[in-house]
Amino acid sequence: MAKDLSSAATTATMSGSASNKQPPDKRDQRSPAPPEKRSRPSSDRSAKTQRLASLDALRGAIMLLLASNAIGLAALAHRMPDTIWATLGSQFAHVPWQGCSIWDMIQPAFMFMVGVALPYSYAARRARGESYLRTLLHAAVRSVVLVLLGVFLASQHPWMTTNFFFTNVLAQIGLGYLFVFLLVDRWPWLQALVIAAILGGYGYLFYQQPLPEPNFDYAAVGITPQDVLPGTAGHWSKNINFAANFDRKFLNWFPRPEPYEFTEGGYQTLNFIPSIATMILGLMGGELLRGNSSDKRKLQWLLGGGAVCVVLGLVLHFAVGVPIVKRIWTPSWALFSGGGTLWLLAGFYWVIDVRGWQRWSFPLIVVGTNSMLMYLMNQLSREWFAHHWQVHFGQTIFHGDFGPIVQSVAVVTTMWLICFWLYRQRIFLKI
Repeated sequence: MAKDLSSAATTATMSGSASNKQPPDKRDQRSPAPPEKRSRPSSDRSAKTQRLASLDALRGAIMLLLASNAIGLAALAHRMPDTIWATLGSQFAHVPWQGCSIWDMIQPAFMFMVGVALPYSYAARRARGESYLRTLLHAAVRSVVLVLLGVFLASQHPWMTTNFFFTNVLAQIGLGYLFVFLLVDRWPWLQALVIAAILGGYGYLFYQQPLPEPNFDYAAVGITPQDVLPGTAGHWSKNINFAANFDRKFLNWFPRPEPYEFTEGGYQTLNFIPSIATMILGLMGGELLRGNSSDKRKLQWLLGGGAVCVVLGLVLHFAVGVPIVKRIWTPSWALFSGGGTLWLLAGFYWVIDVRGWQRWSFPLIVVGTNSMLMYLMNQLSREWFAHHWQVHFGQTIFHGDFGPIVQSVAVVTTMWLICFWLYRQRIFLKI
């Protein structure tokens, strides 16, 4: 726990965003650039470390959407098929494999914001006089802690032993965090080149993976022949791709009650590699916002960069045969979702920090400054909160067609009130 809001901004998943418009710390701190580590001229960068309210608000919006369980719309869609609720609810559930829904955008936005926050937390630590080595060590420790926390969350009931599984978003962030940290304060062209190398190399690994033989036992990996995508896209089919084959070796190095064969949803450990590109896009966005360019110029870069990423993702999907698949974080998905998140960041920045329309965002900022706490409550306490609502307000409170909505609103309101109380006390969970 920390009593300082500027420190609280370095919460594990979205650490370090800044805004000089938010209490309790309004100081305009100035950070001297570390000359021994700089790799581009200081004129290209601002030394500002102010808090941006838009970053806390966007982070809070992402976490509230996740914690609200989409206000129960997906569950309502199952109860009321062939209605407008079913159409709306489909946007708040993951697509089976190819494509994208609003719900699919939560994790890339989550990871993107890690990158956005990095330059702010880095500058704040250097402003406090920390050496680069100490800052690097802190990033390494944070990476390890996030991976371990991800394993802990993957080991909940019904697991009776440690479940060494690394597809939880915290574990994915931890696996890539240190690498992204090494790119802080580097030239933008180098960061872009690293993104291209990661996505190009990762795509090649999938492309060189042979397609199944005619007598392949599809049932052994939880799919049917119809699940194999046509043509070149077949290299990115569920549970028979490069990353799935890697996990059938890697995950069996750990003690398990039974050998690992496949993941029901198709998620894989190696997703963290292309998701590094997503975090680097966020890093580039964060460094742009910290820079000395005009607000107009910053918005042009965010919107233009987002458009380039979305177009490239669609080209890979439709013309190259690299399908947009969130569950294995294909290169086309990394670009498509990263572009969409750049647009989202631009929107929040324009509304809150450029236009100054901030008051409406206060409920989001409350969550954004304690995003790790909100995430953990959602993972560990959602059912407990729902149970106690029923204990105190009756077992039928969540019954009826709209019961899922009532339950989601009740639970997320409880979690928000806890965050609000802690916000008033200036208590923030961080790693």
